[in-house]
Amino acid sequence: MNLNIPVAVIGGGPAGLMAAQVLIDAGVPVHLFDAMPSIGRKFLLAGKGGLNLTHSENADVFAGRYGERRDAIEKVLQAFDATALRAWAHGLGIETFVGSSGRVFPKDMKAAPLLRAWLQRLRHPEGVEGVQFHMRHRWTGWDADQNLTFDTPQGPVTVQARAVVLALGGGSWARLGSNGAWVPLLAQQGVSVAPLLPSNCGFDVQGGWSEFFQSRFAGQPFKSVAIGFSHEGKPAWQRKGEFVVTAHGVEGSLIYAASALLRDEIARSGSATFFLDLLPDLSADKVLQEVSHPRGSRSLSSHLKSRLHLDGIKSAILHECLDKAVFNDPAQLAAAIKAVPICLQAARPIDEAISTAGGVLFEVLTPGLMLEQMPGVFCAGEMLDWEAPTGGYLLQACFATGHAAGHGVLEFLKSA
Repeated sequence: MNLNIPVAVIGGGPAGLMAAQVLIDAGVPVHLFDAMPSIGRKFLLAGKGGLNLTHSENADVFAGRYGERRDAIEKVLQAFDATALRAWAHGLGIETFVGSSGRVFPKDMKAAPLLRAWLQRLRHPEGVEGVQFHMRHRWTGWDADQNLTFDTPQGPVTVQARAVVLALGGGSWARLGSNGAWVPLLAQQGVSVAPLLPSNCGFDVQGGWSEFFQSRFAGQPFKSVAIGFSHEGKPAWQRKGEFVVTAHGVEGSLIYAASALLRDEIARSGSATFFLDLLPDLSADKVLQEVSHPRGSRSLSSHLKSRLHLDGIKSAILHECLDKAVFNDPAQLAAAIKAVPICLQAARPIDEAISTAGGVLFEVLTPGLMLEQMPGVFCAGEMLDWEAPTGGYLLQACFATGHAAGHGVLEFLKSA
């Protein structure tokens, strides 16, 4: 089977769908190809606990969430920011609200109604031809004539397109389609791609947990704690929140927020240590005062529970990570309660990560996100070399880069 079409979009996540939306809104016919049996599988799973579309914080702080790629992402956000995203969702009949943390959600918190309304608009736009969807089409690269090639249940398919948007995702959640299989395909074309790395991920603790701690506390959360991380003796990061103990180590929102720093430190040094403050709402002096209070005939565990409400997992982590001698010295123990050292030896596998870092370098892309060495080929979404914390920043950048790529295609078609 051979197709000759104006524009091919490969990838049915938010970036690919947004690029398709821009194009059909401009009257350009679009064929969208995806390896999975249905559209938006990772998008739907991401919204399982409440679809965090974007964040309401000011533009300068928002752009800062993208770290070293701030400049590149800020440019696309200027054309499609959080306000534009909320207006777009409203146009689909999906009302949004700002949560107490500043995060933005659909009012019903679900991804499925938004995706259904979006696909309806893409398939049946007013006055123009809708997007043609081709499912179970796994992209395999280009043939000798630079036509797109796909494997399908019906056999190989070749597609000739005037322009192509690649929106193939990162490398996490392979079962939902983001498996990073595109990396060697672009490398074969000489495209510079930074290695994919886990982001917003969990970690293994060095040496593993003891059998006692693992059996009793795996799956339990640390609540109302803070973690701090230093690099080369200088405080690099500190935040309050919660995270979860796993059979192998740690994961959860507070760990994800520090994951890029921790991952990069492991790459540099072979390990990374963060310091766990079990009582972030109490000063070090107050903790020392309570630890030093006479305990009479009470055990130390009972004393800490009575004076500082330290019990359960918070008490257990002290015994897990500290030398016995520390418990005999009130000053050392008080200091440790404010800074329990947790040493990490490795990030969890990339497929377990919420997202990935790495991807196609912005340096090989035009401002319209076209590959400079491959005219007519555009890239969008998580396959680009950026990363961000959870909190709406991941989806916002996917939508915004898809929007930018769609407009890049329009400019290319006008000039071709």
